[in-house]
Amino acid sequence: MRIAFMGTPDFAVPTLDALLEAGHEVVAVYTQPPRRAGRGKALTPSPVQRRAEAAGIAVRTPASLRDAAAQAEFAAFDLDAAVVAAYGLILPEPILNAPRHGCLNVHASLLPRWRGAAPIQRAILAGDEMTGVCIMGMEKGLDTGPVFACRETPVGRKTAGELTAELGEIGAGLMVEVLAQKPEPVPQPEDGVTYASKIDKAETRLDFSRPAIEVERQIRAFNPPGAWFDHGSERIRILAAQPVPGAAEPGTVIDDHLAIACGGGALIPTIVQRAGRVAMGPDELLRGFAIPKGTRLG
Repeated sequence: MRIAFMGTPDFAVPTLDALLEAGHEVVAVYTQPPRRAGRGKALTPSPVQRRAEAAGIAVRTPASLRDAAAQAEFAAFDLDAAVVAAYGLILPEPILNAPRHGCLNVHASLLPRWRGAAPIQRAILAGDEMTGVCIMGMEKGLDTGPVFACRETPVGRKTAGELTAELGEIGAGLMVEVLAQKPEPVPQPEDGVTYASKIDKAETRLDFSRPAIEVERQIRAFNPPGAWFDHGSERIRILAAQPVPGAAEPGTVIDDHLAIACGGGALIPTIVQRAGRVAMGPDELLRGFAIPKGTRLG
């Protein structure tokens, strides 16, 4: 099939690779413009742009697809389909309607649960036992289109980073299957709709007033880059932890190994990180950065 691929982060790269491996003609790749990143704030192309350029595919990085010139250029590709995976731009109707078979999206949830921007993090935070990927036909509404196929996977104790990588691979294989088999899409049910709103940076601050099981979900949902607390002038990220029984004023360090009381139970950090340092175990952290038993963490 003659396809345009539209995606930006690492999650999208396996789908681009799968399309190429399956022999589809990817005539153009659309991705977000390069962003400033790193200590030097150099302009950095997206993972999808780097992969597309390595494969010799023409890359376009429009800031918007709303102007007539961008829409005319897209229509001129004479596409069978557009494949979308975490692109990050809204597709206006002229874009959605241009390919003969429409625009197909790799969405990282079991629709209609977790429509929206952050389905992986919201599934972890909510304590969902299962999540997955759906291949959805795109329409004007927010993730409201009919579904061609879904595939499930357990959430378990996976971090957002681990689940993102897994779902990216699952979605890539599922998209290739859908393009080959062309199943009839099924409208989403009206029951069970939830929305995965964009993550606010304030949500990544650890809230020890909540039950330990919820704080541990917060740690997994925001890794990477990591949920955090402040102590003195330093920000400490907790990258992994284990909820355990315990009782004390929430936020109190209750032993010499950085166990922290929560609103119900306690939390034992297993991987932590000071700003600008490598990740380490809590005992290693405490050897160079004192957080004594009885300390109240905010």
